[in-house]
Amino acid sequence: MKGDVLNRAVRAAMGLLRRHWGFGLLLAAGLMLRVVVQVSYQPALLFIDSVKYLFGTQTSAAALGAYDPIGYALLVLAPLTKVADLAYVALLQHLAGMAMAAGLHALMLRRGVTRWLATLAVAPVLLDAYQLNAEQTIMPDVLFEALLVAGIMLLLWRPRPGLVLVILGGLALGASGPVRQVGEALIVPALVYVVAAAPGWRTKLTHGLAMTVCFALPVAGYMTYSAVILHYGFELSNMGDAYLYGRTAHAADCAALKIPAIEQPLCPSAPASAALGVDGLVNAQDAPRVLYQPVDVYRGKLIDTMPLQRALADSVLRQQPMRVAGDIASDAVKLFALTRNTVRGDTPVSRWQFQTSYPYYPAAISRHGPNSASRIFSWAGGGGNPRVNVTAATALRSYQMHGGYTPGPVFLLGLLAGIAGIVAGRRRDPPHALACLLITGCAVAVLLGADLYEFSWRYQLPALVTLPVAGAFGVTALVRTARERRHGTEVAGVIPAGAVPAGTVTS
Repeated sequence: MKGDVLNRAVRAAMGLLRRHWGFGLLLAAGLMLRVVVQVSYQPALLFIDSVKYLFGTQTSAAALGAYDPIGYALLVLAPLTKVADLAYVALLQHLAGMAMAAGLHALMLRRGVTRWLATLAVAPVLLDAYQLNAEQTIMPDVLFEALLVAGIMLLLWRPRPGLVLVILGGLALGASGPVRQVGEALIVPALVYVVAAAPGWRTKLTHGLAMTVCFALPVAGYMTYSAVILHYGFELSNMGDAYLYGRTAHAADCAALKIPAIEQPLCPSAPASAALGVDGLVNAQDAPRVLYQPVDVYRGKLIDTMPLQRALADSVLRQQPMRVAGDIASDAVKLFALTRNTVRGDTPVSRWQFQTSYPYYPAAISRHGPNSASRIFSWAGGGGNPRVNVTAATALRSYQMHGGYTPGPVFLLGLLAGIAGIVAGRRRDPPHALACLLITGCAVAVLLGADLYEFSWRYQLPALVTLPVAGAFGVTALVRTARERRHGTEVAGVIPAGAVPAGTVTS
């Protein structure tokens, strides 16, 4: 009996492999790469902000939870590091990367995308070296991607999602906000989609309300945690004003800007703005917002410059809106470049590239001392000293630097195909047009939402799980629309409009 069950399972698995051999090969390649990554850097890779997530839930380090939401710590790190070390966190993230590819592939096949196109669409998330680097690093990016993919899959599993799928999809997408604040923007494409996909105004109203409430629940829950436990107010983070200042100050023409004298030292010169970039204007020790320390002569105390920074940002937005829009646009189009480069002032792309030795960031992650990686690993569940397999790491770096990433034109084609699918399929192929609407909308929301503040190749990772898939649905919609039009033309050609077939009796 057990033998029969095993044989049937083996036959089913072999049949599945024969039908989807292309995806099977890609999945095997992705698995092999992930094994090499895990062997190369042990227990895991750390980044400047890793400490924030590792210790942000502790009362003594709660200040860390004010800079960015720490949903990643609450959902993954806090529970997992109680029973395992960080190597298992990296392993879980690698499994999540492969699960996202498998889930998206299954979704596309279920919704009528051809096998070869579905396979090509998931190749980026399986093979992109920057994705592999993120999966090995103790950072929230992979969890954010997973929640985004989960929300998309739930909402698209049926051409018109029922109330249960809308509720679950809203919870998944809403949970992305406490992981990365830009997830808040996902309410827009999600709400537009569920209303557009629902039949009848009552269903539209019910689904729209359900999406809004369920999306808001995780966000409001985290904000309550921030206020009650972390004591940092009813908010996801307190860095919004700082990054708004950084973006507007970077875009500003300070010589032409009309602002009070007390704000002028906050407006950087053109050379300083170019050198520091948005991130430097916010975080660097030589940024104007850090160096400028005005004193209240009547009280003899330093003046808090945050209100002045907000006022400067407001002035730039009112007086020079096109400069701000142009600054954002110049960052947004960097995603579509053929190679992964950075310009002066950008966050260095090298931070997301594999190195042949363990990477350290002296201000946060050092080789020795109180901030040493060894001590951090010890505090976070063990795992030993940081170790690098030089041979494997060298091979990974060579792979990444010589084409092991998704070229920007692939993302551009995916975006254009997704938009074309929305436009062309809205009448003849509404299900695929709506799928394009959701996925393309989610991509624009999280990618452009991040670019509103600053550009970083780290923030472009969600493109891997959205734009190629949007392109696959878009191509499917275009092909089906073309077939419908051709079929309609052929039928019309049999009996031209106004013609009466021979032998027809008329009165």
